[in-house]
Amino acid sequence: MTTIENLSLSRRRFLQGSAGLTLGFMLPGALAAVAGPGKAGSGTISPVHFEPNAFLRIGADNFVTVISKHLEMGQGTYTGLATILAEELDADWQTVRIEGAPADAKRYNNLFWGPAQGTGGSTAMANSWEQMRKAGAAGRAMLVAAAARKWKVPASEIAVHAGVVSHAASGHKASFGQLAELAAAETVPDKVALKDPKDFKLIGKQAKRKDTADKVNGKAVFTQDIHLADMLVAVVAHPPRFGATVKTFNASAAKTIKGVVDVVKIPQGVAVLATDTWSAKKGRDALSVTWDESAAFTLGSDEIFARYKELAKTPGQVAAKTGNADQAFAQAAKVVSASYDFPYLAHAAMEPMNCVMRLNADGLEVWNGEQLHTGDQYALAALLGLKPEQVNIHMLYAGGSFGRRACKDSDYVLEAAQIVKASGGKAPIKLVWLREDDMRAGYYRPLFHHTLEAALDAGGKLTGWRHRLVGQSIMLGSPFEKVMIKDGVDVVSVEGAANLPYAIPNLTVDLHTPTDIKVPVLWWRSVGSSHTAYSTETFLDQVAAAAGKDPVALRLELLADHPRHAGVLKLAAAKADWGKPLAPGKAGERRGRGVAVHESFNTCVAQVAEVTVAKDGSVKVDRIVCAVDCGTAINPDNIRSQVEGAVGFALSAALHGEITLKEGRVEQGNFDGYPPLRINEMPKVEVHIVPSSAAPTGIGEPGVPPLAPAVANAIAAASGKRLMRLPFNSATLAA
Repeated sequence: MTTIENLSLSRRRFLQGSAGLTLGFMLPGALAAVAGPGKAGSGTISPVHFEPNAFLRIGADNFVTVISKHLEMGQGTYTGLATILAEELDADWQTVRIEGAPADAKRYNNLFWGPAQGTGGSTAMANSWEQMRKAGAAGRAMLVAAAARKWKVPASEIAVHAGVVSHAASGHKASFGQLAELAAAETVPDKVALKDPKDFKLIGKQAKRKDTADKVNGKAVFTQDIHLADMLVAVVAHPPRFGATVKTFNASAAKTIKGVVDVVKIPQGVAVLATDTWSAKKGRDALSVTWDESAAFTLGSDEIFARYKELAKTPGQVAAKTGNADQAFAQAAKVVSASYDFPYLAHAAMEPMNCVMRLNADGLEVWNGEQLHTGDQYALAALLGLKPEQVNIHMLYAGGSFGRRACKDSDYVLEAAQIVKASGGKAPIKLVWLREDDMRAGYYRPLFHHTLEAALDAGGKLTGWRHRLVGQSIMLGSPFEKVMIKDGVDVVSVEGAANLPYAIPNLTVDLHTPTDIKVPVLWWRSVGSSHTAYSTETFLDQVAAAAGKDPVALRLELLADHPRHAGVLKLAAAKADWGKPLAPGKAGERRGRGVAVHESFNTCVAQVAEVTVAKDGSVKVDRIVCAVDCGTAINPDNIRSQVEGAVGFALSAALHGEITLKEGRVEQGNFDGYPPLRINEMPKVEVHIVPSSAAPTGIGEPGVPPLAPAVANAIAAASGKRLMRLPFNSATLAA
């Protein structure tokens, strides 16, 4: 038995002979019962007897277990999904527990992705909204039907509140647990009635997060907490340049390190297997590896930027076109132009990549913070010659991701499987990437160069817009290429640029996608919007200045056909006292406000930044006022937390974030060279949520894009200096 199984036995034990009820649905409108749920993940498993499917389980002990098909990586998914279901079930929130679902796309597919299970694109709440409501409502209906049959009373006279089913006229009352066995005999209804939002008791209120306590007291299970019998820990020596491979290696010194058990070559490098992480790390340090760099990538960041700037001088593949931009520029009274440089960025999640695997005659068992279930399951099956259903993935908590664990290439997961395969599957393997591994041999937000031009007529009206982007495609060569690359344009490269909400009559957006830059790239929190929002929103401020217009007024003028954008902009501006003078700073300090508004993942966010620029050019971001329209606010406090966290994440990148290459080698290795935001740099953040009865939209990522442009616009208002390259640290401002 594993240590984790021992640790959790008291919380997970199945009591023989007990009764329960389990419900779930494959599609929003399908209330069909199918095979039972897996038992991976975190949370307590209640005594169970009946398992038609897997979003809801009610035990005889009164505990309600909600099965989450989405990964909990700090963003509040477990609590959000449980809130939706518990609302329609009328459960007692104190009895609700959450369990992570296994990898099984037939039951747990992301409804926005087709037949694939995974967490990403800020889709967890949005794709589960109707599905989880119907799961809860069906459970409630079956409990009511069971009570009506038992008490011989009309179902219409029965009430449900906080986990108790009652009939006022007869005085009958029963808990969910007392009715579970009877309810299990009821037919799953084909149709269910959902609550009127005015009757919500949990949604829109403050349902306490379900993962906080266990993360504080140490009960929460992450990959590093998994310890299997005879398990070995693997640390890998990766090539110093992308594209290099192992030529030769000498493991004799490594094998003298106490605790080192084996050293194996894999396609990704050389893996050292030991009884613990530290011994494996010391063994790796003692390795002697000669690398074949004949096919290695050897350019530095400056050389990449130089190549991109040359490409930007010629037209690319058209991503968006409206009217006749060339004619607008030919007739312009004034032309405004700017160019922007965006560096590679690391994900730098608190928990670097890791994975535990055990191979036996039945197949492969995997424990990790799993984000791309179906992709990883199929990739592992293909590598090891297994059927996908023979790859059993236990979804644990993840200590952050920002897109990194949803790797299109299943990189670190396949690396763990390669080690298992190379070592003959003799022992379970825990792969551990140290911080330096993830920062130097991982995946990055692509480096990009943008150029923009705006045409103004004699009256200062914006009549033309040209935007050219140059950068690597995330989707090219991935399983998503056929869907996400259209007419040679990677849609995530230009999102936020090709779909500008502003009413510009003549617009052209085009893209160059270099294919000879071999740096591994991946989505990073807010993906394309992480750079397009900056270029478009800072440039629009520059256009406003050239037109002699207030930045908020110009945006509102151009957003007449986009009420959600205009709504958040007006709200943020009002809450930030836009138009009123800021309190003066100390002697020599200059203060300014800046604004940005952006839509990503169907959520509109506006932010107003207040900054202070000191004599030496250093910047203090004092205050960020955010307005968010994300549809129905399932857990308002969690929305505020996500936006506050997004502000910190985005400000960290804006002030400090930069992965640089020199002769093909990544220069940063840890937080000393890639510093996160310090607590003294964190501004005061206010979050205002627009009331809405619409279906929920994304919230994990949309708070990121407007932050950097709002801050940059505030710096420009204070200092007159427009920042065309990120990060914009003190050295940038002082230059």
